[in-house]
Amino acid sequence: VDLRDRRLLLEYGVRAIESGSRSLQLLDHVTRALLDSEKREDQERALSYAKTLAQSLETERQEQQKAEFRPMRGRRLDETEYALARAMTFQARALAQLGRTEEALPVAQSAWQICPTVENARERARVLERAGRFREALDAAAEAVALGADRTGEPDPVKDRQRLAGLAQKAHGEESAFAPALLQAWDRVAAMQEARRARLKAFDPNYGARNVEEFTLSSTTGEKLALASLKGKVVVLDFWATWCGPCRAQHPLYEQVQKRFRSRSDVVFLRVSTDEDRSAVAPFLKQQGWGPLSYFDDGLASLLRVNSIPTAMVLDRRGQVFSRMNGFIADRFVDMLSERIREALEAPAQ
Repeated sequence: VDLRDRRLLLEYGVRAIESGSRSLQLLDHVTRALLDSEKREDQERALSYAKTLAQSLETERQEQQKAEFRPMRGRRLDETEYALARAMTFQARALAQLGRTEEALPVAQSAWQICPTVENARERARVLERAGRFREALDAAAEAVALGADRTGEPDPVKDRQRLAGLAQKAHGEESAFAPALLQAWDRVAAMQEARRARLKAFDPNYGARNVEEFTLSSTTGEKLALASLKGKVVVLDFWATWCGPCRAQHPLYEQVQKRFRSRSDVVFLRVSTDEDRSAVAPFLKQQGWGPLSYFDDGLASLLRVNSIPTAMVLDRRGQVFSRMNGFIADRFVDMLSERIREALEAPAQ
């Protein structure tokens, strides 16, 4: 089904779902299309699909929260919560359009608490206005403006002002009375977004990290390393895995390079495992006699676009990628990596 073709989406998408398909993407798009219909049967169907979608996403969310650590798990949870809040907002819209306003409000509010979006704030404003709760509707509409642009909605200064003025008139008898509500909404939204970022950061220390220095790496020994602590040093990253035969062949060569720079306190070598099964790493290190410590990539490999292993990467004193070596040529590896480290040491620090 072409998800951009509304007619085909409704014709074949509904048929696929009724036949048992539980594709989250299909459920999302079909539900959204059904909500634009004026037919009651389509609203009932949209409500059913939105509930199914929300239930599946809530299950996925709970599984992610309980699962063992995986790289980028904070980002994955963020995406799941966004999709869950969207599904719940669809559910609230369907309920409201079916005249079940009092049922719609708690669903919409719960979605807002999970992941605040412009779409949700606007929907809550519509539901609250329909319920005659004009002050709360004004607050919700102000929150939509305070959020600014996001994946669910773009600001429209003219329409937004008209909307706020209309609700202010209903709530306070004066169109200009929306200014205090807007100021308070900015404070509420800022606090809510910061609390959500902190929650996701506690779940995954590297959530939101945009550069190397913002990463913290966990390890086989329980030690955690904030890469910001290495600023001013040249860092050599060795991305490897237990199942990688070339990584084992490269290891003695890598150790030769380390010995060449062992007197330099401004050169740091970090072994970084990309294994999905972290439990296999410590026994492997012991079996190979490589020493007990290896860091886990914790999403760093994705940030640095490591697409193959082994990969040796040299970071300069500013934490920027200075050189990258994908794979290795056995008879040249030691000299090539050593030369690149020397060049990074000699490069300007600014």
